[in-house]
Amino acid sequence: MSYLDDILKSRRDTRHFTTDEVPDEVIEKALQAGHWAPSVGLTDATRYFIIKSPEVKTAVKNLFLDYNKKAEELTDNPEQKERYKSLKLEAIEEAPIGLIIAYDRSVLNQFTIGTVGSNEAVKFSSVCAAQNIWLSLTEQGYGMGWVSILNYYQFKKILDLPENIEPLGYFCIGKPATNYDNQPMLQQLNWKQKSEAPDCKEIKNITECHISDLPNKISAKNETESDFNTLLQEKIDSKTKPLGALGTLETLAFQMATVFETLNPKIINPNIVVFAADHGIANHGVSAYPQDVTRQMVANFLEGGAAINVFCNQNDIHLSIVDAGVNYDFPTNANLINAKIAKGTQSFLHVPAMSENELNLCFEKGKAIVEDIAKTGCNCIGFGEMGIGNTSTASVLMSLLTDSPIEECTGKGTGIENEKLLQKQELLKKAIENYSGQAELKQHLAYFGGFEILQIASGMLTAYENKMLILVDGFICSVAFLIASKINPDIHKNAVFCHCSAEKAHQGLLNYFDAKPILNLDLRLGEGTGCAIAFPILKSAEVFLNDMASFESAGVSRK
Repeated sequence: MSYLDDILKSRRDTRHFTTDEVPDEVIEKALQAGHWAPSVGLTDATRYFIIKSPEVKTAVKNLFLDYNKKAEELTDNPEQKERYKSLKLEAIEEAPIGLIIAYDRSVLNQFTIGTVGSNEAVKFSSVCAAQNIWLSLTEQGYGMGWVSILNYYQFKKILDLPENIEPLGYFCIGKPATNYDNQPMLQQLNWKQKSEAPDCKEIKNITECHISDLPNKISAKNETESDFNTLLQEKIDSKTKPLGALGTLETLAFQMATVFETLNPKIINPNIVVFAADHGIANHGVSAYPQDVTRQMVANFLEGGAAINVFCNQNDIHLSIVDAGVNYDFPTNANLINAKIAKGTQSFLHVPAMSENELNLCFEKGKAIVEDIAKTGCNCIGFGEMGIGNTSTASVLMSLLTDSPIEECTGKGTGIENEKLLQKQELLKKAIENYSGQAELKQHLAYFGGFEILQIASGMLTAYENKMLILVDGFICSVAFLIASKINPDIHKNAVFCHCSAEKAHQGLLNYFDAKPILNLDLRLGEGTGCAIAFPILKSAEVFLNDMASFESAGVSRK
């Protein structure tokens, strides 16, 4: 046992290699050690790819260098930035052998013991395999370095890895050229000191969770609106223009004033909230992108590089990002609202997407998020979403809640080809046929819902309660609004449908609502981009009602 302890203490993430070749038997023994690693539900989902080609190594090296430049800019501390530049974080071209350790997420297409709590359990098995390989190579006198500073989408593309194969990273294997003074390289170079002992605490108590049920329908107010509406319409009609000449702007101004309950409405502290989550149905190839893009795009939102970031900046709109259930653990210091229910839903092709408790938690968290935003004085809130596979979830919910054929509710989402669209429709049709639960809203939402969609629906209901103008984005957010309107039909009074999406079913859903969207720009991006782009038109409605002269004040004769 002491020999194992020595290996564990001496094992290092190798970055400097000699030119010695690595015998085949060394690699074979190491891979066998990886194969012996624990595998959740005996899935055997770990896959290996060996790289010896200088051309391939150079391509991977260039990919690293490109992404490493981005990593250098993540710190504003000049000293830390210079220290980072001095680190050798890879040995892609120098190491005799490159190894890709990956997991095959297609194993999730069938029920797998151990993945109900998290789809990432399959990934964790592959991490165990990487650890075993590391230990085996160390015992044989060799070393391995793990390169993870890569754009994984490009990494898979240049290596032509199948869509269902998700790499943990690129591993460099060879004879270590140094023992790093028997300490981790990053510690030796004063990047960070490794703690002396493991961080371990005993948990002795549990925290009680009081889960509320879905919100009940809010009864409509029986207010006398005629006097206010008459005054408001007179104010609109008295502006120096022919009656109705500002078209939709007049409708928006009227709606804004009635929502805010004032003849002088003003949008205050506008906020767009993007809810992100993963979907188990994505593991069945319903999207043109791998599931990990959800996590990558959230990182992009946080770094300010996405479309929604630039449009919010353009229009001075505050942007909030919510982790409603992404299959990833973000750093605790990320500028992110943590409302994670679980690491993605389950695949509703086989089992319910979520439990009843998770459903209720979605409504609790969505409500709390919007209540906190309302406390900032915000009276205009837009909703956006991000989640690979969520058009499939939205399509099924639309089909069930509007009693429409699934074919009319299913579109190309992120841009799948026609053949894949037919496969997607058949898959969703099969999922609906497999459902044997009750034909009730709550049961449908738990079985087919998405964490971000349900949190948005709850947020919309809460925005209505707080007399906020609700900006509805594209197809997925409109399905969230559909859910909210089934619970409280009065929510329509506060809703502004910002655009008609290029997603096939969105026009049908708008017709179902009898809604007239502000824009039709063939958008199909999500993220709340339609809300941000339509926002200046809302501001135009606001300023014409508040600032435009009346016939009387301008001394202009009426018709």
